[in-house]
Amino acid sequence: MAQPLCHPQHTAQRFDMEGFNSSTPQAKLTDTCLRVFCDSEKLAVLLNDGQQSDIALQACGTPIIKLLLHLSNAIKNREGNFDLAVQRLDDLINLATEKFYAFPFKDVPACWRDLFRRASFLKVSALAVKQTWLQEGGNSNLSLKDQHLSGQQMDEMVRTIDMALIMAGPPSSSDSQEQIKSVFDLLQEIYMDTIHDSKETPPNKRRKLDNAALWQDRFPTSKAFEPAVSSPIPKLNEPSFEEFENYMLRPRDDSLGPEPTIITGALKHWPARKDRPWKSPSYLLSKTIGGRRLVPIELGRSYVDEGWGQKIIAFKEFMDHYILHPNSSALAIGYLAQHDLFAQIPSLRDDITVPDYCYTSPPPPHHSSPLAEKHSELPQLDEPLLNAWFGPVGTISPLHTDPYHNILSQVAGRKYIRIYAPKESEKLYARGVEDGGVDMGNTSSLDIGILAGWDGSEEERTEARERFPLFQEAEFVDCILEEGECLYIPVGWWHYVRSLSVSFSVSFWFN
Repeated sequence: MAQPLCHPQHTAQRFDMEGFNSSTPQAKLTDTCLRVFCDSEKLAVLLNDGQQSDIALQACGTPIIKLLLHLSNAIKNREGNFDLAVQRLDDLINLATEKFYAFPFKDVPACWRDLFRRASFLKVSALAVKQTWLQEGGNSNLSLKDQHLSGQQMDEMVRTIDMALIMAGPPSSSDSQEQIKSVFDLLQEIYMDTIHDSKETPPNKRRKLDNAALWQDRFPTSKAFEPAVSSPIPKLNEPSFEEFENYMLRPRDDSLGPEPTIITGALKHWPARKDRPWKSPSYLLSKTIGGRRLVPIELGRSYVDEGWGQKIIAFKEFMDHYILHPNSSALAIGYLAQHDLFAQIPSLRDDITVPDYCYTSPPPPHHSSPLAEKHSELPQLDEPLLNAWFGPVGTISPLHTDPYHNILSQVAGRKYIRIYAPKESEKLYARGVEDGGVDMGNTSSLDIGILAGWDGSEEERTEARERFPLFQEAEFVDCILEEGECLYIPVGWWHYVRSLSVSFSVSFWFN
């Protein structure tokens, strides 16, 4: 027979919100979790008058709402069995997860997404008060403000919130999003306090796995193959706003439109390039709550390769397995690619600034592009779209086009980039709509590495040249994008990107 979570007559609330002195980060965290995530009043209203409250969650059924209310009260009062409460929350999360796989992801009913989030946030609240709850079955006089989170508790809390945001998406309310951000900020503050108190060894004090020497706070170097640059992209040294806008609007060749250019000097003021360096592994780990934040990564050299896949892992695992010790196992290449890292971790967003060039008025897609009409139909962006690209040597973005103008900013490391004008599209063999109805018309069928003679066997190169005979006639420009440089890629231009070292880039899409 299942053990009851708590006696139904236990109604005395041990946690007095008004009398709680939330002066420490731990106390503020507990306060926020119990006040925001354990909102029993809203759940009670939903039970009593569901038609006028949260319709989405109501579709999950009255028994589930009653259980959520019961668990919310148990957590606030620290009553009953802690392990059983967490198990029931895990059961609710698993139930919602099963529903995710019963529908195409975009068609998952809103109630199951909401259940996933609510159960996850209640679990985080339970973990926040775990120490006092377990102390003498919840009857201890240990103050909530005096408890300390263990590293394992922080692991589970961060993982639970991130999985909720990744799987179910953020809540629609901006207030709720801000409250979640405040929880992450407090967890970050608690983590930094443990570093200062020497309760958790900081990354820059760790030793290498072989204990032979102190761990070096830099990315590993490797001798990667470096393609020769044969048609260099011109450079502009820190052009003014007006100069760059004129460069786009008054092209030297009307048959091409604005052309790619390297911009130097534009990143020299970025904290990510100076006192908050993204080339420092210990700094990146410290900004992700000791590497606890979850990130989605791509597995494989390129997203068009056979065997390519994706998974969600902790940032410290990504760093250890794929960046710092990439040869320590037979793992595939791991790449944090085209991820909105800065919405997930706003503190990293503070280390960079959007280049002023992204606020110019660029020309529309060039008429020579087969995708010009499609790209022209996109609405005007209110703000540039930012994405992070972080990975080891050898990652490849296959030849493709983007629907926006792009300022690709190289924060750390180096990349080889080859670019083709839209008028060369016929010679670049776009993939089109593939199995499952996925439109891959923005991606080429060509493997530039094989056709250029850098990769593959001689047999593979010969086969590729015979299959794509027009490729040899396609004209291109290329460059090695160095640390601290930006590359302007006009909308609709095809580009192939190959990392020559551990590399951290930020793309700014604008139209």
